[in-house]
Amino acid sequence: MNFYVTYFIIAAGLFAFVGAFTLFGVYAERKISAFIQNRLGPTETGKFGSLQTLADIVKLLQKELIIPAAADKVLFLMAPGIIFIAVYLGFAALPWAPGLVPSHINIGLYYIFAIISIETLGILMAGWGSNNKYSILGAMRSAAQIISYEIPAGFAIISAVMIAQTLNLQDIAMQQGILSAEKTKFLGLWDVSATGGILAWNVFQAPHLLIAFVIYFIASLAESNRAPFDIPEAESELVAGFHTEFTGPQFALVFLAEYSMMFLVSMVGVVLFLGAWNTPLPNIGSVTLATWTTGTIWGIIWILIKTMSLVGVQMWIRWTLPRLRVDQLMNLCWKVLTPLAFACMLISGVWRLWVM
Repeated sequence: MNFYVTYFIIAAGLFAFVGAFTLFGVYAERKISAFIQNRLGPTETGKFGSLQTLADIVKLLQKELIIPAAADKVLFLMAPGIIFIAVYLGFAALPWAPGLVPSHINIGLYYIFAIISIETLGILMAGWGSNNKYSILGAMRSAAQIISYEIPAGFAIISAVMIAQTLNLQDIAMQQGILSAEKTKFLGLWDVSATGGILAWNVFQAPHLLIAFVIYFIASLAESNRAPFDIPEAESELVAGFHTEFTGPQFALVFLAEYSMMFLVSMVGVVLFLGAWNTPLPNIGSVTLATWTTGTIWGIIWILIKTMSLVGVQMWIRWTLPRLRVDQLMNLCWKVLTPLAFACMLISGVWRLWVM
């Protein structure tokens, strides 16, 4: 019985975190976009407009749930829940600090990408169930985009997995710092097992993993339907894409899923390539900075800083680059990113055999 209580508390805690991050993320995006466009952003509701997103959530929850007369009611009602749950369940395998992971799964990385793939099904259900031409076009675009970009993202992930030799995200995190039981070499040459810090991160263990990280990050933008890959929601062409007909709590769930996905893919990128919860500060002689800044509290702080930084870059890109056309998006995926990611995977095999 105690196990079930523990599971419930962990699930509730993760949901509370997702909700809090979404509130913060929407506010941060408004302020970042305002700064980039030389505007003020929200200013009236709360100090510096800080309560604006809370007011928006209250407004959404009070709105009437409208189901179009010609819609498939079952698909229409189920879609937002499936989209959100598929993303939310991915948080179960993410490591937050040494010894702190909601579910210690040996194939955690495989689990995450298997479970978030279900989001595509929810998006298709949303488009088809709405019985709206804009919605179905947005859903088909989204399905084509997500399925396409999962291939270079998968190759980039395999590149890191081949170096780490495990699918357990906590083990991958452990290998990138002073707590590693294996030798860690900077660029495959210099043993930095005792030094730790930024020199032990995966992107510096093998030079091609830096390219793999860039490929993964670009593909993660497409996975999250973020600009410049937001053609499924292109308001200039499709009103709002696959969620055009959704209002109130249903729209809130879709919105929650988008920001949850931003955090999820960013945190997976941090765990695989940027040292996870390990400190960026190295041990230098008698000044053991890495040792001092490694632990449960420090781990949570470091992984949040790194993940939030990537989320900030996602927002920066959204308000800087124009949206790609469909043909440009597919050309980038199949002609550039997929061959590069495949090459990184092959190099990882050679690197593991001959250098490490």
